[in-house]
Amino acid sequence: MAPYARRGVHGRTVETLARRVLGGEIPEGATLDLAALRRELDVSLTALRESLKVLAAKGMVDARQKRGTFVRPRADWHLLDADVLRWRLAAGAGTPADLALLRDLGEVRVIVEPAAARLAAERRTEADLAVLETALAAMAASPGGAGDPEGPARAVAADLAFHRGLLAAAHNELLERMEVVIEPGLAHRDTIVHSSPHPVDPVPSHRAVLDAVRARDRDAAERAMRALLDQSVRDLDRVGRAPDGGTR
Repeated sequence: MAPYARRGVHGRTVETLARRVLGGEIPEGATLDLAALRRELDVSLTALRESLKVLAAKGMVDARQKRGTFVRPRADWHLLDADVLRWRLAAGAGTPADLALLRDLGEVRVIVEPAAARLAAERRTEADLAVLETALAAMAASPGGAGDPEGPARAVAADLAFHRGLLAAAHNELLERMEVVIEPGLAHRDTIVHSSPHPVDPVPSHRAVLDAVRARDRDAAERAMRALLDQSVRDLDRVGRAPDGGTR
């Protein structure tokens, strides 16, 4: 499902309700008091219902006659949806739930990205290499750090472009769609790391992946990606956001 438009009253209402549900403020099974929510959020009933339709499409709420609108069981939520992942990260920022989600997303990356790098080394085209080079150049030009207000955002965008390009270079349509799962957690992790004082230069680890992909060395590409992910764990440990098991 395509992400919804986040702007305006509709977008703000969706964000507020989603974060309350995902953060546990509105628990599973709870029936929503639409009149109270309408007054609290200062929105029309139409705007509120339209916002709830977004959450319903993501498996989070439903409506029944005689019961009203209620929060569905967590097992029904579309937890791999990009918006849901982003809401979870926003709702739990800095909490154990936040770290647990980063850990889960990191484990997914360990499973997916080394295999993607291996396939990319076998299947990449010159156009794929150009995309990766462009992303790497942007990364080098955006060191980030607390002293550069706009640097972290540029660094995050460059890193996302590189990892998105790597998945595309594997030339597997389903694998490429894994960006929907990987990107929210990667963006959250990058924002933490690149906003810290003196962030570690990410270019060498990414360059190693690109060089192996360019050389069509599948084993080296897989090893380089695993080394990159290991470095991401150390980066989070360094800024004090990872538990003993690490997150990625």
